[in-house]
Amino acid sequence: MTRYHHVDVFADAAYTGNSLAVFLDPPPLRSGQMLAITQELRHFETIFLTTVTEPDTVRARVFDLFGELDFAGHPVLGAAGVLHEVHGKGEHGQWTFALPARTVQVSTRLAGRRLSGVLDQGCPEFIAPAAPLAAESVAASLGLAATDLDPELPPGIVSTGLHYLIVPVRAGALARARIARPDFGGFLGALGAQFAYVLDVASMEGRHWNNDGLLEDVATGSAAGCVAGYLRRHERLPDGESAWLAQGRFTGRPSRISITAYGAPDAVSRVTVGGAVTVVGEGTLRTLPGEEGE
Repeated sequence: MTRYHHVDVFADAAYTGNSLAVFLDPPPLRSGQMLAITQELRHFETIFLTTVTEPDTVRARVFDLFGELDFAGHPVLGAAGVLHEVHGKGEHGQWTFALPARTVQVSTRLAGRRLSGVLDQGCPEFIAPAAPLAAESVAASLGLAATDLDPELPPGIVSTGLHYLIVPVRAGALARARIARPDFGGFLGALGAQFAYVLDVASMEGRHWNNDGLLEDVATGSAAGCVAGYLRRHERLPDGESAWLAQGRFTGRPSRISITAYGAPDAVSRVTVGGAVTVVGEGTLRTLPGEEGE
């Protein structure tokens, strides 16, 4: 039997925030098996950990419902919370996650019954677009008019492992945003981005979808780090000061993400993303994919 943990991330209470399944040292699994498990459990993402140095350093593989991700924020934070609880780290813990895109550090803290974590995503990369970021085409791809875009903050591509096109919008536009073209992934790829994140800077709230537009994410930790770097670059986030980024309101699962950026606007040295981790329960898989006929 294979156990897993169910947690909600960026959530002050269970059944809010971004849900996650965490497998600690499962039996050897192929990529197809991990994807099948993720699709069966139907969490937003699932993370599989293999201990390298007991128990503080782990190799991590993250899957969403479509495939493996090189990097993701909320699965790493949620997994760190599970490691903290399972291994009895007391008030503070420190964990190292080796992911395909990069190796990152997570600090965890237990205060009373509240468990939280802070993920250091390292130095953000500001990427020159491969094609012009025309306001009209960027806006139209998100179901908006060019006048819906923030006139003071241009769209920009930032990465801490995944390339996000950050699209700042005016007040009121966030509720109307959607993915409005069937080739959205190809559109982003031509620009040099993988995903898009729509951001209302005035209210500090954002939205993100899978590129087919069918599934909206509740809380996107990898994008939140990019937002922190973007805001510091444009002097909207002071050096070393944290801000709260909201997401998930439109999915019925409100989430709060703490973001911080360090360094000068033209030399952002690192960004961090944090939030609460709420343990919901545990489960057991009696059968793994491929074992049905055994």
